Amino acid sequence: MPLALWALTLSAFAIGTTEFVIVGLIPDVAASLGVSVPSAGLLVSMYALGVAVGAPLLTALTARVPRKKLLIGLMLLFTAGNLVASIAPGYGALMAARVLTGLAHGVFFSIGSTIATSLVPKEKAASAIALMFTGLTVALVTGVPLGTWIGQQFGWQSTFLAVAALGIVAMIGSALLVPANIAGAKPASLGSQFAVLKQPRLLLVYAITTLGYGGTFIAFTYLAPILQDVAGFAPGSVSLVMLVYGVSVAVGNIWGGRLADRKGPVRALQIVFALLAAVLAVLSFTAPHPVLVVATVLAWGAVAFGNVPALQLYVVQRAERDVPQAVDMASGLNIAAFNLGIALGAWGGGMALKHLGLMATPPIGALVVVGALALTTLAGRLDRRDSSDGGRTQAAAKEAELV
Repeated sequence: MPLALWALTLSAFAIGTTEFVIVGLIPDVAASLGVSVPSAGLLVSMYALGVAVGAPLLTALTARVPRKKLLIGLMLLFTAGNLVASIAPGYGALMAARVLTGLAHGVFFSIGSTIATSLVPKEKAASAIALMFTGLTVALVTGVPLGTWIGQQFGWQSTFLAVAALGIVAMIGSALLVPANIAGAKPASLGSQFAVLKQPRLLLVYAITTLGYGGTFIAFTYLAPILQDVAGFAPGSVSLVMLVYGVSVAVGNIWGGRLADRKGPVRALQIVFALLAAVLAVLSFTAPHPVLVVATVLAWGAVAFGNVPALQLYVVQRAERDVPQAVDMASGLNIAAFNLGIALGAWGGGMALKHLGLMATPPIGALVVVGALALTTLAGRLDRRDSSDGGRTQAAAKEAELV
């Protein structure tokens, strides 16, 4: 794979660490700041909302900025946000720092997906996206467990300081490895870019992304409390279980990319969503048993992020067909949909915890993923109808030529 892809992966690693490390630190942050666990969970939601807002708006506003300069600027903003988090005096300041960091996240992944697909042949597009998103999964393998351990040993502020250092390394990586002549999309007016929102088929993909990704986060946001309060793990053991989860996610992400290349995005999503819903349902029964819950978390990781390459590939393919002048914007809106799913999932999980109890989160997450599976099946049927209509149109045109 081109060196530029590895630079994207390095940045994704830093961003993935700061997004997900808070999950392992929610009990510590809640205790330190004197807030409830659901309130601490909102730090996940607000970060995701920062991404959701930043992805489409800032992607549109930075359309004319050279890609390399934009990548470096994004990592600078990312680093600044984590530095602010490391010195935040209270809950409100920490929340503001998370939103600031989320703005950089949204634009990075919206342009990163289109850059990744432009660097490789079309038949390797999903694998290229999967490689970039491997940075997120490697963050789950190493960055999140290590960040959780640092936070538990030295205070959660130290974790954000370490992540800021990662941001500096990623910024240097972009400066050294990303070529200056990466082609961006042709500049288009804001109106033509936001025409994406008028495309029903793209809106359907965004709904699939929101439900399919959000269902996982209804339970994942509160994985640390589940492991401590239900399974009986000591706080120091949570980082080890997160390590198990991250290793599985890394494998599942690559598997999901290859599955999408081989079977196409829709069929790949149907397989991944069916498996994900099943695993979340099983978690409801295995959570009280330490050995079984670790096995379930291992299976969960294998499918939790396996939908990402297929979802990103699918939205890029639809955008190239429906709104070729706004592919970056379409990709950015899908990143927004991912994070809207995270925000709603974290919020919904908090509501379930408050009113129904902690172990209501896995089955509710499973039901939401089933909804994503249903919408994916609908999208597949519409695609087949389009292909059938297109074939009849071409046949009619050839018959007319013969006449």
